[in-house]
Amino acid sequence: GYLALAAYAATIPAANWMIGNVGQCMENGPCLLPVGFGLMAPSGVLLVGAALVLRDAVHSSLGSKWAIAAIGAGAVLSAALSPAALVLASVAAFLLSELTDFAVYTPLRKSKLVLAVLLSGLIGSIVDSAVFLWLAFGSVDFIAGQVLGKLWMTIAAAAVLMVVRKKA
Repeated sequence: GYLALAAYAATIPAANWMIGNVGQCMENGPCLLPVGFGLMAPSGVLLVGAALVLRDAVHSSLGSKWAIAAIGAGAVLSAALSPAALVLASVAAFLLSELTDFAVYTPLRKSKLVLAVLLSGLIGSIVDSAVFLWLAFGSVDFIAGQVLGKLWMTIAAAAVLMVVRKKA
């Protein structure tokens, strides 16, 4: 649980750093990476997808109070470590997507864990992508790539969960 919490916290500054430093960097815009099917997305996308899944792991292993505390701490980290131009977009997207993920994941996690991870990841990805892109760049041009990039992490986590649950 604490390992998931540390990894969760690490994804936030790493994702913010990647957006301005990794991939094909656009003038006055984000750095982009290919995410599949000819789509591009701001480069922090995979780590944001990982954050959604890791928050679910914190919730499962340490409980809802730790998950809510992690969301609050993540928002503070995001504000402290984001480039000045991206602070509002980063914090708003982080808070809204993580709270949405929490709301979807919570009622499903005990009876349908894999479904909980998939649905909360999908919905959290859509919320995060729309809010971040609109506030940061005034456009949702990269939303398909953003959602797809984040879903790769959600799908990977769901696959691992299914394998682990079959072995247990």
